[in-house]
Amino acid sequence: YVGKDYSAAQELMEDEMKEYYSKNSKVTPVQTVQVGQLLAVNAEEDAWLRAQVISTEEGKIKVCYVDYGFSENVEKSKAYRLNPKFCSLSFQATKCKLAGLEVLSDDPDLVKVVESLTCGKIFAVEILEKTDIPLVVLYDTSGEDDININATCLKAICDKSLEVHLQVDAMYTNVRVTNICSDGTLYCQVPCKGLNKLNDLLHKIEEYFHCKHMTSEAFVSLPFCGKVCLFHCKGKWLRVEITNVHSSRALDVQFLDAGTVTSVKVSELREIPPRFLQEMISVPPQAIKCCLADLPQSIGMWTPDAVLWLRDSVLNCSDCSIKVTKVDETRGIAHIYLFTPKNFPDPHRSINRQITNADLWKHQKDVFLSAISSGASSPNTKSANTPILGNPGENFRKSLTDVLKKSVVSHPSSFFTKELPPPVHLSKPGEHMDVYVPVACHPGYFVIQPWQEIHKLEVLMEEMILYYSVSEERHVAVEKDQVYAAKVENKWHRVLLKGILTNGLVSVYELDYGKHELVSMRKVQPLADMFRKLPFQAVTAQLAGVKCNQWSEEASMVFRNHVEKRPLVALVQTVMENTNPWDRKVVVYLVDTSLPDTDIWIHDFMSEYLVELSKVN
Repeated sequence: YVGKDYSAAQELMEDEMKEYYSKNSKVTPVQTVQVGQLLAVNAEEDAWLRAQVISTEEGKIKVCYVDYGFSENVEKSKAYRLNPKFCSLSFQATKCKLAGLEVLSDDPDLVKVVESLTCGKIFAVEILEKTDIPLVVLYDTSGEDDININATCLKAICDKSLEVHLQVDAMYTNVRVTNICSDGTLYCQVPCKGLNKLNDLLHKIEEYFHCKHMTSEAFVSLPFCGKVCLFHCKGKWLRVEITNVHSSRALDVQFLDAGTVTSVKVSELREIPPRFLQEMISVPPQAIKCCLADLPQSIGMWTPDAVLWLRDSVLNCSDCSIKVTKVDETRGIAHIYLFTPKNFPDPHRSINRQITNADLWKHQKDVFLSAISSGASSPNTKSANTPILGNPGENFRKSLTDVLKKSVVSHPSSFFTKELPPPVHLSKPGEHMDVYVPVACHPGYFVIQPWQEIHKLEVLMEEMILYYSVSEERHVAVEKDQVYAAKVENKWHRVLLKGILTNGLVSVYELDYGKHELVSMRKVQPLADMFRKLPFQAVTAQLAGVKCNQWSEEASMVFRNHVEKRPLVALVQTVMENTNPWDRKVVVYLVDTSLPDTDIWIHDFMSEYLVELSKVN
């Protein structure tokens, strides 16, 4: 369904049609019809619907209900000429194509899946191409998490015989650990029929690209969430699914068969060649989500040291072994014992046991507050917290110490400095400037960005996403009132660190957007020099021409609704300079010039609002 207030308008029209055709004896069924003719049809349950003739055959007419999109054969006796007064409302059903499923549209299983997931439900729709039959992505927003229907349909038609079903108490060898997350979750590849087929297909694609000249058709021209395509990594093509589109240049992808997530340039992606597409999509994702079983409850949250040690021990090792102790179907995760080749199958020498024996969990509460991670005890140290181990323990401590040394190696000082960019250019008092208002609390406090710099900021944000997605995560000795890069939701921002909380969170101020956020200290990284050139774009502002000691929530909301997230013109009254660029302030008049015939001066509008409010009170 499309159209403004579609449901209310359509229901009203159909009620009026029922009233008109049921009680008007002068209206009679049609005798002859033509293909394309509009009719009023008396459908089931005494409903009257608008329909268009598709074909005719003896006493029956095949019609399409233009407000619902489905067709059926009806008796001529139930079809009436459509009165012109029922033609004013646009047809409420339109054809569309689900992006990513076009080449599979003849698959009867896919049609059934689409029908079961969509019919009779309400969705949010993202229109990718506005053509006669628009290309769309549907999202089910009824639950806590939005569900991408296009991606769900693709996963539903995977070849079930190629899925990996881990069995409890079973042992699996030649397992490859492909990803280890910061919470200790692992992704593994287990040798199976699906993995063999995937590798065979990827090898054929490699040969295909090698032999065939790469044309523009191979590049991804229309990226969207849920799209499956190819990315060249470490000398071979791998399957990825687009999970977040930041801009026309940068997006996030998840490696379907490794579980890793990263940000890439759109230009680095390739379409799956049509001849391989159906087979490639039929292979289920080969990354199996796992966690280490039977870890002591006292461990709690994983420390960076523990994650680093685990990555150093098993990541990308292709001949590990696992024993499955539990499969949690609801969470989609398997609980496993993990073994390196030399320790298999002794449970006492499993990774699960080694990681609990290690001095990796000490100082968990303050591990983020120091540049040096919690160090391992030397082999000669004996304490209540450090078990006395034999040779395996000594070897373990040695490898742990090596990991810790790696974790505190900082980049050369020439790469990360404390140099700040120059202050952003502001017009002089009495001059105008085009601005954008990303944040507005009330007329006494809002944030402006110079409009002419916004494109440069967007480019910088894209570059930060790409840079920090591939750079190694470092433990940072954070300090208050220093500038860093921080990941807020899915984007990296230049931030000023305002405070350090005891629960592993820090308070930051976005220097380009003027927002205050709380983020995990793990998501704070040094700000590279290349991102210190563009002036910080957020400037704190106050509205000139209106005075009020304290703005009510109602007045603040009215102000926000008129200025926040809008381009406006600012007439600068005063610029208050400061050594720190984030402490600069301006007093400005704001003008909304979006209307064709008149300019709205926001201070006049707010003054009039205050007068009206005082009369009411």
